[in-house]
Amino acid sequence: MKDLILYTKEYLLSLTKLRSAEIKLGERVQTILNIESLALTSCKFVLIGLPEDVGVKANLGKTGSRTAWFAALNAILNIQSTSKFRGDELAILGHIDFEKELKEAGKLNPEKETDLKKLRDLVNKIDEKVAPVIGMIFASGKIPIIIGGGHNNCYPILKAYSGLFNKPVNVINLDAHADFRPLEGRHSGNGFNYAFQNGYMDKYAVIGLHENYNSQLVVNKLKSKPEHFQVTFYEDFISESTSHSRAFQEALNFTNGLCGLEIDLDCTQCILSSAVSSCGFSLLQIRDMIAQTKVQQLFYLHISEGAAKIDDGRETDQTGKIIAYLISDFIKAQM
Repeated sequence: MKDLILYTKEYLLSLTKLRSAEIKLGERVQTILNIESLALTSCKFVLIGLPEDVGVKANLGKTGSRTAWFAALNAILNIQSTSKFRGDELAILGHIDFEKELKEAGKLNPEKETDLKKLRDLVNKIDEKVAPVIGMIFASGKIPIIIGGGHNNCYPILKAYSGLFNKPVNVINLDAHADFRPLEGRHSGNGFNYAFQNGYMDKYAVIGLHENYNSQLVVNKLKSKPEHFQVTFYEDFISESTSHSRAFQEALNFTNGLCGLEIDLDCTQCILSSAVSSCGFSLLQIRDMIAQTKVQQLFYLHISEGAAKIDDGRETDQTGKIIAYLISDFIKAQM
């Protein structure tokens, strides 16, 4: 666990903007001295950051998702403590250090075949860092809230849970892309395929796919196994053959029991991410779907692919605040 950077209360308070007559979450959230003591805390949820974009680069995407974590951390610490979300329900663990992998990835050109292979090998190393830490959170009986980072990290999350409890798990994914690309080496576009092939995932419901950006090969594969895969396209909402609320309820019914929730921010309209969509879910629709989870216990939340700054120069101060909304909505729904 040498790559896990634990946060102190003093550090979190240094990021919290204190005001008289107000209590911010940064004043209430819990911290821990070591991950082994996590089970002894009273919190139900554990927040951890995965600030990397190696998996995105290995998928030929636009890098910058490494910036989402610190933006989200600042935002979540500075929301108000209220009766619906006091703050002590949450422990902020810290983040995993990927500086070595990021530095190596920075020297590689994904347009070169040999470099692309090296990038995908680096994603394997990221998997090896992420899975044990997430496994420790699951073992403590807590619900991890994981902020990426690329969507490649769905794989070590599912591997950690499946390995701990010796059974495949179910997932609902809000995403413009199925992330079920071929098993061509690990990257942000094939984590769910690797998880399914290795027996870590059983049922997979993906909501909001864009017809223009998912290959027919992938779509055919998902539709060939209706007992394992449920697919809803964003175009289904345009044609009004279903609604986002109905599709999400059907996904909850399909996964039927304990499942994890994945939110790839490229499914939302015009939110800065590795693959910004000009159309997609509104933030209100995403929040509405999270609110529906109050009827079913979820075992983790993973928000991926968002960015405060993309390496092509685009940046925004909204990404962190958006992620903070989603985190607080999830905690309120799952309390």
